[in-house]
Amino acid sequence: MAACNGKFPGADARKFPADPKERVKKNLEEGKGFTLNKTLGTTRGGVFDFASSNELWRAALDVIDFMPLSSVNYSGGIIITDWYSESDNLDESIKISIRFLTNELRADALDVKVFNRTCQKNLLNCKTIETDGILVAELKKEILKKAAIYQKQNKEK
Repeated sequence: MAACNGKFPGADARKFPADPKERVKKNLEEGKGFTLNKTLGTTRGGVFDFASSNELWRAALDVIDFMPLSSVNYSGGIIITDWYSESDNLDESIKISIRFLTNELRADALDVKVFNRTCQKNLLNCKTIETDGILVAELKKEILKKAAIYQKQNKEK
């Protein structure tokens, strides 16, 4: 019944600047509204560009392109593969998860996890463990190396 007594929540004109530019500034500071700066090219760390222009994203997809993908969420910054095994040994398989912590080309920009699954015959009695071995380091290195190449190519254009 706020409308009946003439009182609207947050509608006190004394609390808002008369100048429209000041009102916009105040609203943005309070998290109300949006700006077009991100889409017009003035971005800061932690803001992800469109997928085809993000070198890390493209490089990660290229490095694991032989694996089937289970979940890919660009806005969430994660790629998860499905279980993959070589055709000669179906009882052992791996799954890779890549989280993007930033879109900057840095060694700590990626969180790569590799899971190994070993099963008895016909995928029975499976055991899954996370590995922290050389494969994680090699994947990170390959993704960063390929992303650096893409970044260099973009700068040359």
